[in-house]
Amino acid sequence: MADASFFDRMVSQLRSTSKYYTGYPKDLGPSRIIPFTSERQFVQLLHEGRPVVVAFTIKCTYTQHLDKVLEEAAATFYPHIKFVRVECPKYPGFCLTRQKTEYPFLEVFYNPEQAANPGKIVDPSITKYSAKVLPFNYDQSVYGFREYFKKYGFKYSETN
Repeated sequence: MADASFFDRMVSQLRSTSKYYTGYPKDLGPSRIIPFTSERQFVQLLHEGRPVVVAFTIKCTYTQHLDKVLEEAAATFYPHIKFVRVECPKYPGFCLTRQKTEYPFLEVFYNPEQAANPGKIVDPSITKYSAKVLPFNYDQSVYGFREYFKKYGFKYSETN
């Protein structure tokens, strides 16, 4: 029994002093990932003026891993950068407009503007917008997100 308590103390000491992630579950609090419900809600989110990281997902084992990464990143960069998850089987129209064939994938939307040339106006109550979109091709981790945001000059914390 003394060996078990020694082992427990040793593991506890290792977890408390290690500066690296040991795989032990982190307490991230409530989820900061915003579920996609409509394009209107997405446009309203863009107009808050913050970059929006969008994960286009389907049900697969890699999506489960990506969800954990997104949860940690969303908690780390909240409220400066928003994270949205789109379940493509529920919203195929929005996903098909991205013209990608491999799922899951990430894109970063930012700087929305009203379209200069709205084209043929079918309904005057509809306003067309254009937003800049960047593909996310970095390491899918909190570190990868941080380096990506540094490269493109996104404000992701109070200090930068």
